[in-house]
Amino acid sequence: MTEQGQANVYTQEWQRTVERGGWGLRGASVGALAGARQVGMTVYELDPGKRNLPYHAHHGIEELIVVLRGTPTLRTPAGERELAEGEVVAFPPGRDGAHQVLNRSDEVVRFLMLSSKAPADLIEYPDSGKISAQAGAWGTPEAVSYMLAMEPQLDYFAGEPD
Repeated sequence: MTEQGQANVYTQEWQRTVERGGWGLRGASVGALAGARQVGMTVYELDPGKRNLPYHAHHGIEELIVVLRGTPTLRTPAGERELAEGEVVAFPPGRDGAHQVLNRSDEVVRFLMLSSKAPADLIEYPDSGKISAQAGAWGTPEAVSYMLAMEPQLDYFAGEPD
């Protein structure tokens, strides 16, 4: 285990890499490496022409982005806008906090995502009509994650005996 305080937002040691079509990012959970238990903080790099993750909204946590390098484009319910280095934007829980980070520049962008932590979260993906129900610490054996279609909706008593 890394000693508390051994995390650095300028790390090049990635714990998570996504490379699939227009999606692509590298990330390291620097908050956990520093010993944080109630606050999440991950540093990400995003190559030119890539998107970080699908457009999504958390219903159980709040997030913040802090731009460390470059000029990423932020997509929210209000539309798209380019962010400047040093800029901080909050994403509240719920649909108003939906977001996605894109890199339309010619250089790698680096940013922090900070979040509150909750024992469970419901994540909505408006573009694809999915929801993810998650509980437990991501990547641990006790964690659960279900990706489900939002339609068709079931009746509350569906599958229950009369």
